[in-house]
Amino acid sequence: MVGELSAFEPRLRDLIAQAEARTAANERMTLTIAANYGGRWDILQAVQAALREEPELARHPELFAEQALAKHLAMAYAPEPDLFIRTGGEQRISNFLLWQLAYTELYFTDAWWPDFDAAALDRAIESYATRERRFGRTSAQVAAAATSG
Repeated sequence: MVGELSAFEPRLRDLIAQAEARTAANERMTLTIAANYGGRWDILQAVQAALREEPELARHPELFAEQALAKHLAMAYAPEPDLFIRTGGEQRISNFLLWQLAYTELYFTDAWWPDFDAAALDRAIESYATRERRFGRTSAQVAAAATSG
């Protein structure tokens, strides 16, 4: 579970902790449930955690690097997404994984979630397959890296 869980009733927090403990050793799949989660909250709590861990960063902000923050994000255990699919005709990310979506390819569809079937997923993947993943580089830089490496 990722999100601000302290807002939940103690009994629900206990059930969440029990479920996480029972599944902690599972290795075949990772299921993440975002509840009371927001990207802004995630970044803020990561900054707070980084400053608690390394208080000198507050006195020397020039030492604050991406990794000091990234390791405290709620989804630090997971790779950044390659593809973000937004259903229901909305064309925004709505405060979801703000940090992690920096280089993610976005796909928007009018299909509603319950109607998003295997064919709709195939269309999203086909669209993704046509994208040039540059990760902040130009097309020329991507081509040069491909030929040199």
